[in-house]
Amino acid sequence: MRILVWYWGRRGGGAQFTLSLTRAFAASDVGAISLSLSRQGELINEFRRLPIPRQEVNTYRGIAGFVSGLARVSLLARHLTRFAQATRADIVLSTMSHPWTPLIAPHLARAGLAFVPVVHDGAPHPGDREPFFDWRLGRELRAARAAVVFSEAVAATCRISRPDLDLIRMPLGAHLPDAAPAGATSMADVLFFGRIRAYKGLDLLRDAWPSVRAVHAAATLRVVGEGNAEALAPGLSALPGVTLEDRWVPDSELAALISAARLLVLPYREASQSGVIPLALALGVPVVTTDVGGLPEQLAGGGGAVVPPEPSALAGAMAALLTPEAHEAASSAARKQGAALMDWSAFADRLRAGLSAVAAGADARR
Repeated sequence: MRILVWYWGRRGGGAQFTLSLTRAFAASDVGAISLSLSRQGELINEFRRLPIPRQEVNTYRGIAGFVSGLARVSLLARHLTRFAQATRADIVLSTMSHPWTPLIAPHLARAGLAFVPVVHDGAPHPGDREPFFDWRLGRELRAARAAVVFSEAVAATCRISRPDLDLIRMPLGAHLPDAAPAGATSMADVLFFGRIRAYKGLDLLRDAWPSVRAVHAAATLRVVGEGNAEALAPGLSALPGVTLEDRWVPDSELAALISAARLLVLPYREASQSGVIPLALALGVPVVTTDVGGLPEQLAGGGGAVVPPEPSALAGAMAALLTPEAHEAASSAARKQGAALMDWSAFADRLRAGLSAVAAGADARR
């Protein structure tokens, strides 16, 4: 079976996920993998090191490039289709949706190619402005032969759109570009990391933090990510022990950032799953997360605490896990689970088995 991995995004977790998965595919069967990616991607040089057939396309940077690029979508669809046919791909695996994916996926289906999207979110996050989300997802799922999902929360929403669609379930792996620095010292007791968005519950964390400080008087909280945290949680920056860093964190800093914390906290009100949780577990950093969406599934093997999305519950879990004995036990459990989440060869084998069944079904219909 031959797989064309399709990723036209530029940066972030989707790029690291695609790189980790493609490396694992290529390591086991380099002749069966090809790749279509954006020339504007930040990891382009890493992808170029892979010894596999590669198509590079010019996508865009910014809204003006997106709008002007729409005129090229039909041409890009033809180029992608021809590349898939030239590499004799049985499956076109879209590792993360791009704004042009819903426009191109139907072309692939009409050409008889088995299109399989990785669905990271089954519904728009509360507070996010995604007016075309349902149209995009519906169009992709209608063109799909199957879909890959990381949580039951996303699987459930996919079933609403396409009850007949085969779903391939797999855990979201830890795509750490660098190992944690040896002898790293803690820069914060608790870390919140990721894009700053309304659904991520920073106001809940703000309301919980005074109770944590009441138990651990010197505890510190570091909030790092792009967005205006103070606008979503007024007064957060004024709390003792809290520092806010409004910035994009490059991939090269991820391991150092997360391993410099004693705990990772996700006070979310809603979630599909989190790409940050596997990173923390792989680095032995315990996680406190709320019981929403697919987050509890990611801590099913231990390594932290799952609590209701309430300030008192968050505060109690953070305070408990900051005690030496509880922290040591949770860190050990996190490392054990994290080791499995770093095994991209196992993920690639699992996904290949699911895709083989899709390809076999496509052959049977011809």
